[in-house]
Amino acid sequence: NKKELANVKVFLSDTGEKTNTGERIRRVKKYFSKGETFMMTYGDGLSDVNISELINFHNSHEGIASFTMTKPQSRFGVIETDKNNLVTSFDEKGEIENNINCGFMILDYEVFDYIQENDNFEQQTLKKLAQDKKLYAYSHAGYFQPMDTYREYKYLNSLWDAGKAPWKVWNG
Repeated sequence: NKKELANVKVFLSDTGEKTNTGERIRRVKKYFSKGETFMMTYGDGLSDVNISELINFHNSHEGIASFTMTKPQSRFGVIETDKNNLVTSFDEKGEIENNINCGFMILDYEVFDYIQENDNFEQQTLKKLAQDKKLYAYSHAGYFQPMDTYREYKYLNSLWDAGKAPWKVWNG
């Protein structure tokens, strides 16, 4: 009963500056009809996620929510030591071992049943979905960079200005 997203509409919704993430999603429910599937992103991360593959992944399982996971790069050098603190490995800005939610999601309308007023989407809704075995993670090994700091803002803008933005998907 899941279907390929067609006639794609993109909209930005001002849900309030201090509104929790779950409440933000709850406030856009009026834009969707029962049975619809929609995509959501936090908007503070840049990536080259293959949207068609993400859609196919979402359509392949029985869950009602899929998010994209990736292994982020550390902002710091990653070291390993032996029991005497002798450095056995050093990787400047190496890959972190654990996966993270990089914020590109596909959600079925039923997700609204899991969001209570003023919920934090990550701390409450996603945990409830996982407990009910309704949440799946699509593995992304490509580019991802959050823009959470002024330093990241400057770095990402320098990539864009140099014509080296890995997230750019069209020429124009």
